[in-house]
Amino acid sequence: MVNVTPTTEKQAQYAQVIGTDPVRESSTTSTPHQVCNEVAVQQQAPTRDPHRITGTAIGAVVGGLVGNQVGGGTGRKLATVGGAVGGAYAGRAIQGRQQRNNVVTTTEQQCHTETSTSTSSKTVAWNVTYRNPDGTTGTMRMGSKPGSRISLGSDDKTVGYDVTYRYNGVEQTVRMDDKPAGDRLPVIDGQVVTQVASATDGNNHG
Repeated sequence: MVNVTPTTEKQAQYAQVIGTDPVRESSTTSTPHQVCNEVAVQQQAPTRDPHRITGTAIGAVVGGLVGNQVGGGTGRKLATVGGAVGGAYAGRAIQGRQQRNNVVTTTEQQCHTETSTSTSSKTVAWNVTYRNPDGTTGTMRMGSKPGSRISLGSDDKTVGYDVTYRYNGVEQTVRMDDKPAGDRLPVIDGQVVTQVASATDGNNHG
């Protein structure tokens, strides 16, 4: 046997996924919005006699009539005038109180701004626990949830051996699955036996 050269090829390597934990991120959002309500409002009714002329006039007439009943002659005249003045004042005051107490109720819309707060969360990554082909375990963070296995890349794996041998003075090469155990190859009926590389026959020469 002259030379043994291992033949390799790239093979994908995978790790088995044994656990996944989501990594979540929370965020808070504030949203202003307007709230409106119908509110009852009382207002003084509009007056048709803003200067209270009617009350003044009625009061003056009534006061004058009352004053006219008092005394006689000049005194009656003075009483009539005084009653008219006092009645006018009293009538004006009474009408004023009545106008202040005369209210109407209306409904108006009142609005104010309120702010509502909401909290949400979303998954931003995954913490993945995995088992390597050699039995060791590890953890990595991934952007998406994996399946049952994750790729570890590729590695060179020996898939056979190119064995160069000399037989009857001629060199030849044969592909074998296993590396020969010794420095000779068995030959049967002039053919190299590639499946029994570990056995050597002292009567055969390689």
